[in-house]
Amino acid sequence: MGLFTFVTGGCRSGKSSHAQALAESLSTENRLYVATLQPMDTEMERRVTDHQAQRDDSWYTIEEPYDIVRVIEEEQGRAEVILVDCITLWITNLFMAEQSEAEILAFVEDFASAASASPVPVITVSNEVGMGIVPENTLSRLFRDIQGAANQRIAARADTVIFTVSGIPLTVKGG
Repeated sequence: MGLFTFVTGGCRSGKSSHAQALAESLSTENRLYVATLQPMDTEMERRVTDHQAQRDDSWYTIEEPYDIVRVIEEEQGRAEVILVDCITLWITNLFMAEQSEAEILAFVEDFASAASASPVPVITVSNEVGMGIVPENTLSRLFRDIQGAANQRIAARADTVIFTVSGIPLTVKGG
């Protein structure tokens, strides 16, 4: 069995950089980056380009906004490590595709099962969205609640949970 690692933290906390460094410490080639972002504007396209520039030729990328379980299952024989970045954007995609809370959390359970059963290490990144102010509108509060529930489910199944603060990774579970 591989190792399932969950890296979480606030926006710009260093979680993606830490997750990539961790993946690179586990493998020298055939590193899979599963990108869940659907760039909708030039600023997001620039962020994608910046992220891509941080990865060398040992990485290959699959862009998948919805069915990340399929990617994990199909690529286990090729990839030596799988990095999924990020769960928050994946949930946003599902949320915007009008999936219900129950449907989204069922997808999350399927993801956690696939990641924990993978024979290769799976590292995933997610935002910790519940540490700020209470959102002012119902839709934002619902998203925050779904994201929080998803993070809890993933953390429960992960072998290791890392919380990043100001670029410093703190191991919360496992290690």
